[in-house]
Amino acid sequence: MWTRATDLSGVRWRTSSYTNGGSDPQCVELACLDDGGAIRDSKNPSGPALIFPTRAFRAFIAYAGHGDSDRA
Repeated sequence: MWTRATDLSGVRWRTSSYTNGGSDPQCVELACLDDGGAIRDSKNPSGPALIFPTRAFRAFIAYAGHGDSDRA
């Protein structure tokens, strides 16, 4: 099931400290929501965002936080 979020303007977006002031061309921003989380491309903040339920968002944060995402 697809859900379209129309207004995320009130959420606080966070960018990784590894982005070097926004110069990293492959950076994303994260936002915590009441019922999950959102991810968007930092180069296109007015573009679409992926929204996840709480459990999936926490799993993503845990996965990314362990450095496993560097493995190809």
